Amino acid sequence: MHKFLDKIFNFLYPIFREWGMSRNFASYISLIFNIIILIALAYIIYYAAKFVLVTITAIFAQKTKTKFDDYLIQNKTTRYTAYLIPFFFIYKAVPVILDKYEYWELIFGKIVGVYIVLLGLWIVRTVFNSLRDYLKQKPEYSDKPIDSFVQVIMIVLWILGVALIISTLFGIKKGELLAILGTLSAIIILIFRDTILGFVSSVQVAINDMVRIGDWITMDKFGADGDVIEINLTTVKVRNFDNTITTIPTYALSSDSFQNWRGMQKSDGRRIKRHVLIKSSSIRFLNEHDLNHMKKVQLITSYIDTRQAEIEKYNDLRGIDKSLAINGRNMTNLGLFRKYIMQYLQDHPGLNKDMHIMCRQLQSTAHGVPLEIYVFSSDKRWANYEYIMADIFDHVMASVIYFDLEIFELPSQIGRFD
Repeated sequence: MHKFLDKIFNFLYPIFREWGMSRNFASYISLIFNIIILIALAYIIYYAAKFVLVTITAIFAQKTKTKFDDYLIQNKTTRYTAYLIPFFFIYKAVPVILDKYEYWELIFGKIVGVYIVLLGLWIVRTVFNSLRDYLKQKPEYSDKPIDSFVQVIMIVLWILGVALIISTLFGIKKGELLAILGTLSAIIILIFRDTILGFVSSVQVAINDMVRIGDWITMDKFGADGDVIEINLTTVKVRNFDNTITTIPTYALSSDSFQNWRGMQKSDGRRIKRHVLIKSSSIRFLNEHDLNHMKKVQLITSYIDTRQAEIEKYNDLRGIDKSLAINGRNMTNLGLFRKYIMQYLQDHPGLNKDMHIMCRQLQSTAHGVPLEIYVFSSDKRWANYEYIMADIFDHVMASVIYFDLEIFELPSQIGRFD
């Protein structure tokens, strides 16, 4: 090519000399002419590469079963690669065209070299983005923090790319440049602190399977209560149930406490754990008249008969004086109510009978005796779960009156201040 350009110059120089131009000026005009030819050839190479890489590849991608090549086209990988080919041609041609102009050869060579590095990094970025999109549509990878790993790889590549650009621009050897970066490692760690912490947390999250995309998490510190929609190197995005978006630092997942509801969603039921406070003064022993009256409650009729026979037999064998209700064994309205609630829960169609069903009495408090219901709804959907829980406690609170019990409430202030 060098001989070809010399022939062009020798052909054009007599013409320039007729115009009264000096040899140096004529050489500059010839140089510009050669650069125009080079740019024209680069455009031709670009359009040829574009046709092969973009048009033909797009047709080929439509006929293949895999979607990876579709994502490459969607992320414009082939288009950027088509840009890279003519720049490689220019990079190789510049030393030939500017052979007699060392200064301009150096300047243009560095400019083209830097552009090739940047374009190469951009192409690699589109390849990794395509890989990320491809893996996300795979069921086995859809809930993995792929964004974090892609970002880490790109950060490393960008650091190496910047080092290569600095080495190209200032003529610094790559070994010396790495030594300089090593001495500046403390500053680099300070600048990329969140990135480094995020990367470590992303690895921990992936290895320990702490959070997946699609998990419902609750993190009160950041006001997050919803589904994880994205996990990247620095932040975790949560779409709350009011459709607001909360961003959480990735490293907070390993340093702070949060609640992941995935286990509940995969289980056979969603837990209902709530209590009512029974007023202590309303708890009493039941006499025979009370028991006969409560036998009308069908869920516990047979239980009362059986239990009453056991208690009477026990008291008769021991000669218990029943003139006082406290003597011997007795049934209480709270105990009978607790048994009634158990029977009611076991018959409730919205509960999972294969999981725990309990109605238990907790430690007494200054506000009364807590009677807790501990069950699991078979329907885990939020609205249906709330309906089942409300239905149960509606019945519980409406039933206490039939057992001569009262629910504790703080006294209201009646009257007004003068």
